[in-house]
Amino acid sequence: MSASQTSDVPTLLVKIFGKDRPGITAGLFDTLAAYSVDVVDIEQVVTRGRIVLCALVTQPTGAAEGELRATVHSWAESLRLQAEILSGTGDNRPRGSGRSHVTVLGHPLTAESTAAIAARITSTGGNIDRIFRLAKYPVTAVEFAVSGVETGPLRTALATEAAQIGVDVAVVSAGLHRRAQRLVVMDVDSTLIQDEVIELFAAHAGCEAEVAEVTERAMRGELDFEQSLHARVSLLAGLDASVVDKVRTEVRLTPGARTLIRTLKSLGYQVGVVSGGFTQVTDDLQERLGLDFASANTLEIVDGKLTGRVTGEIVDRAGKARLLRRFAAEAGVPLDQTVAIGDGANDLDMLNAAGLGVAFNAKPVVREAAHTAVNVPFLDAVLYLLGITREEVEAAGLS
Repeated sequence: MSASQTSDVPTLLVKIFGKDRPGITAGLFDTLAAYSVDVVDIEQVVTRGRIVLCALVTQPTGAAEGELRATVHSWAESLRLQAEILSGTGDNRPRGSGRSHVTVLGHPLTAESTAAIAARITSTGGNIDRIFRLAKYPVTAVEFAVSGVETGPLRTALATEAAQIGVDVAVVSAGLHRRAQRLVVMDVDSTLIQDEVIELFAAHAGCEAEVAEVTERAMRGELDFEQSLHARVSLLAGLDASVVDKVRTEVRLTPGARTLIRTLKSLGYQVGVVSGGFTQVTDDLQERLGLDFASANTLEIVDGKLTGRVTGEIVDRAGKARLLRRFAAEAGVPLDQTVAIGDGANDLDMLNAAGLGVAFNAKPVVREAAHTAVNVPFLDAVLYLLGITREEVEAAGLS
């Protein structure tokens, strides 16, 4: 029976709740099958061993309804369950236009923050159709299915609320394309890894203070990225090339980085990195982590020594966005189905170009400009923004 055929047909909402055990769902529908009813809708939730099972079915004719009610109640009592049966007409009311997935990350997720998010959804004209948990570790992640408001205004409203209450919220359009986001590109320094690679090299050259000073000038806007890159790399001139292997061993992956990449790869995603750092490190990361794409600047080495120069195309703010587009084209993925992750101002063009831009433990200016932000220290928390559950993450770890 189609949705249009059930719009004005008498229906019964059968609700079963109590202690969960195997066979409840099969038992309920075996009981209902004796009355030749059609199933219009089903919803089942199990929380801490307690089941709530709802079945919306067509109403049987004549005296059969009373018999159905008595039989269902008797069956439920035999299993020490409670049953409630409500008469009505038709299916659920149609969902409003404009459907979104709202993912909320908390560490922990408090009742106060959940109330604030729910109230803000309501104030935008949205309706919460369904809520379910994606993960309980290392963060609590829940997803709201929302209808009745367009994704853009909802995202803006919730971003403001999230900043005020200290939770991370991502809002993406509902639809099949959400699961088709098949390319994830991330920054390296302070995103994929915990370190700034230029500073690791500077430590071996004994010029950490000078490099930090140049970095500070760039942050103040006195130098653009390319100028600051050349200024900092020049301080490495004369460093023995053997330091590359030492720096590679010093690089520390961000917690959750391996889990993020392993899970994405197991689900068919392609993964790449773009970096204002150096290929001498990103090439090693690409091999170790099985990345599909990697691009960075290249330190020039002549006669076994760093020259203090870089070669090739400079990977700067505009370059990162350009590389995202190039990777997407090579992967055969539409740009609006890509995900970009970064922490710094030089990631902004890339974050804005992607279908979903995620600011990871980022500077305030980046958090404000990105589509969403993750402020917990676990890179794999990004998976929940894509609707990937903890069960899928754990399954990927066993494969």
